[in-house]
Amino acid sequence: MLLLKFCMMLWEFIVHAPGSKETDIILGVLSLIDVSLTGNLVLLVMFSGYENFVSKIDAGGHPDWPEWMSKIDFTSLKQKLLGSIVAISAVQVLKAFMNIDTTIDTVKLGWLVGVHLAFVISTLMLALSDRWTAGRGE
Repeated sequence: MLLLKFCMMLWEFIVHAPGSKETDIILGVLSLIDVSLTGNLVLLVMFSGYENFVSKIDAGGHPDWPEWMSKIDFTSLKQKLLGSIVAISAVQVLKAFMNIDTTIDTVKLGWLVGVHLAFVISTLMLALSDRWTAGRGE
């Protein structure tokens, strides 16, 4: 479904790009990146969830598969998920800043930045706690 949405957005972007302003082109590219990151997040959760909770994936006969596909553990999954969420949140904040003079108010922008900072801080705290735990050998 996300692939279909991405293709529809890409087609619309291509059709309207020649007559668009620079800001509209940047916002279009950011929207495409946002959908792509969301799709990658879904795939990451699907494959790592299967690997961790159902059965091991044998990637030996498939050299073109990503390395993480058969080597991701729960800690790595948490870090990759939060990293993806931070990236998606950053795209949303950047899109809001690109539209700052037309459609967004300062309260909404403040909430977007605050939520993004909460994601960033949570990701940093998780990474630090995982590093400290790994350093103690647990």
